[in-house]
Amino acid sequence: MPSDPSAREKETVVSSGPGRSLRLAIATMGGVGSIPFASGTFGTLATVPVYLLLSWPRSAGLYICGTVLAVVISIWACDACEARYGVKDPAEAVADEMSGFLVTMAFIPFSIAGLAGGFFLFRLTDVLKPFPARQLERLPGGWGIVADDLAAGLWANLLLRLALFAWRSWGS
Repeated sequence: MPSDPSAREKETVVSSGPGRSLRLAIATMGGVGSIPFASGTFGTLATVPVYLLLSWPRSAGLYICGTVLAVVISIWACDACEARYGVKDPAEAVADEMSGFLVTMAFIPFSIAGLAGGFFLFRLTDVLKPFPARQLERLPGGWGIVADDLAAGLWANLLLRLALFAWRSWGS
């Protein structure tokens, strides 16, 4: 049980609210967040099939809608996860990795090199938290949990674009 009184009150609301189990299942991506090491990496890996489903039809509209939906649901679910575990951005909450990785891969032409590069760069920027990711992490609840990953995803997307441009320009 959390020691902070406001966290205890919030957990009571989340505990008694409808869909608590569903919110926690989403936040942990079906238990992936319970892996005792590198939960963020495994959460990102678990997102690859979602990315493939959204990108396979090559529809920008579908990808944007799917990503926005993932962000909204992640905020909602991660908020419950934070209340349940009583700590800021618990390791068990990995739905934020889905949102961040989908942003990383937005409008990147599909290739195995792009997918691998995006995975690596997202994990790197998520760990390093370049500006403004660390500042966004301070937002309350699910907003802070997800917002820093969105910022990391934007950085990773930019770096991936630069890397793919360099690869095409000098590597071929």
